Amino acid sequence: MKYKEIIPGERLRPFIKCYYSFESESDIELDDTVFPGGHMEIIFNLGDGIWRSASDGCWQTTPPVELWGKITQPLAIRSIGINKMLGIKFYAHSAALFLNEELSGFNDQIADLRDLLGHPVRTLHERLKEKQDLNGRVALLEDFLLSRLTEKDRRVRSITMVGKIIREMQHNPDLNSIRIIAGQYNISSRYLGKLFLQYTGVTPKLYDKIRRFQQSLRLITENQSSFTAIAYNCGYFDQSHFIRDFKQFAGFTPSSYSPASYPVGQVLVNS
Repeated sequence: MKYKEIIPGERLRPFIKCYYSFESESDIELDDTVFPGGHMEIIFNLGDGIWRSASDGCWQTTPPVELWGKITQPLAIRSIGINKMLGIKFYAHSAALFLNEELSGFNDQIADLRDLLGHPVRTLHERLKEKQDLNGRVALLEDFLLSRLTEKDRRVRSITMVGKIIREMQHNPDLNSIRIIAGQYNISSRYLGKLFLQYTGVTPKLYDKIRRFQQSLRLITENQSSFTAIAYNCGYFDQSHFIRDFKQFAGFTPSSYSPASYPVGQVLVNS
């Protein structure tokens, strides 16, 4: 597996966490599970490989240009063939700047971006397949995103405020009272909830739960702390609270988690 991240240009850096390129080196069938995370993504399939995701117990082939909504529960995926993919990973609050739809409608879904944005995305996909060098492909992505940013820049102020709130929640695990957070910005709790749904697709409470889960996942992967210490460091009330939330988002308990068993989901989506 070849994976590489690319830093966005200066103007897009506040809204795009990274671009990434992913290429598999064999055509073996691979099953994996994607855990909940805080980001939406766009993924362009530029090779001959096929990806499938499980929905209601049935496997469905993902579209050539995938829009990943917020993942709030474990999602099984399957890769078949040799894959070549190019992705855009947004920050938790910034995908709304480039889309017209209500983001919560995409939760736990993989939508076809060609159906949502039409001809410009179809043209971009074809041009990306024609380009052979990564820098050239990234330049095409940047041109496309900048054109969308120009159309939507009137929303930047609200999105920037939500981003600032999210960063404060990330750096201060004890800051989990929606009322206190709203008061700091002189807005009501109800309005804060509305902003989060509009610009992240989830409520502040659900976002914070997923954030804590992702933080605990990283600490378990590093294997340097006890579960009690992880629970404390991530802002859980106690170890039982940590285990209960972890099981909700992963489908099993922390003691059952083996990082080596989930290599693709942790790299590709919502990490």
